[in-house]
Amino acid sequence: MNLPPVGLGTMGIEDPDVIATALECGYRHLDTAQIYGNEAVVGAGLERSDVPREAITVATKVWADNLESERVRQSTHDSARKLGLETIDLLYVHRPIESYEPEATLPAFDTLRDEGHIKGVGLSNFTLQELETARAVLESPIGAHQIEYHPLFATPELLEHARKHVYPVVAYSPLAAGRARELEVLVDIANRHGTTPEAVSLAWVLQHDTIVAIPKASTRAHLEANLEAATLELTPDEVARIDGIEREEELFPE
Repeated sequence: MNLPPVGLGTMGIEDPDVIATALECGYRHLDTAQIYGNEAVVGAGLERSDVPREAITVATKVWADNLESERVRQSTHDSARKLGLETIDLLYVHRPIESYEPEATLPAFDTLRDEGHIKGVGLSNFTLQELETARAVLESPIGAHQIEYHPLFATPELLEHARKHVYPVVAYSPLAAGRARELEVLVDIANRHGTTPEAVSLAWVLQHDTIVAIPKASTRAHLEANLEAATLELTPDEVARIDGIEREEELFPE
């Protein structure tokens, strides 16, 4: 699936005008989830925007208690209704836990795609082994794998899997949930470039050729800054310094 470098993570966004503003700023990838409780907000924002529907990739995720086959189907129709969409562009398994059973859950996603209710099947928060199991069961290609990825938590082996099997990785929390501004290495590099540590964090994530990112932002200034970060070029030495940060903080463990 072809995704722009920077999309909008919408967790916690409760104002449809934020969605409409993001689209006005140039965002073309919106990411929500059933568990966020704001699919209707995203739908209302889409309705308020003049951007053509076909220009926007809208993604949502089926939560862990809806992963039994029939609940996948019903909850996806509920999500589409809340989003105001006939077709969801990218539908994820949010986490492979609770009611997730590969042999039952994944064929339900395949069927939704075959019937035209969704365009792509995504996976989120999968391990390498879980990815391999999914590949063996799915008839659909993996549309994307969404994972936490930032300077404090990186999993290069998952990027390598994506490169090998040719699908994008979607990085959530690329600004480390605000921790980026506290990292001395990022602050120093930001000062050299006349930018912010958050921009450096996002630029570092995006320098991996497999990754796109979905930072959350609620104001026009932050929305625009995140888009601009995609143009920030870090030197090999700067990338190496960030690579050298001790990575031990997963912000959203299972």
